[in-house]
Amino acid sequence: MSTLPSTRRFEDVSVGDELPEQSIELSPTKIISCAIASRDFQDVHHDVELARERGTKNIFMNILTTNGIVQGYVGQWAGPEALFKGIQIKLGAPNYAGDTMRLHARVVAKNEEGGEGLVDVELIGENAIGKHVTATIRLALPRA
Repeated sequence: MSTLPSTRRFEDVSVGDELPEQSIELSPTKIISCAIASRDFQDVHHDVELARERGTKNIFMNILTTNGIVQGYVGQWAGPEALFKGIQIKLGAPNYAGDTMRLHARVVAKNEEGGEGLVDVELIGENAIGKHVTATIRLALPRA
């Protein structure tokens, strides 16, 4: 029988805690497969020539993939019992195929509300041309 990874407890998290940095290679296969999986058939996410005709240098990641990556990154740090209460995302520079996105984040707030232990995490995902995503994620963490 397998066991789930442990979940961070509210009491064990402090404002200023940093999540481990993660790099994600943005291969054409990743960008295309994630767009198709999220049922986003816009040509700028899977056809290089049509993307260039539309004025961009290459295919680029869609917002649903960015949302999934943000949630996966923070969820892996928090653990399987953490509950996402909110995600606010702002996109910036496109994530083009062939680049790498580096994610880093830190805990910026910790409070109790309605009996829940809430933690706010601020995240930045950057690529070679700038910030692709900035996000604030609110999590409810279990108590010890």
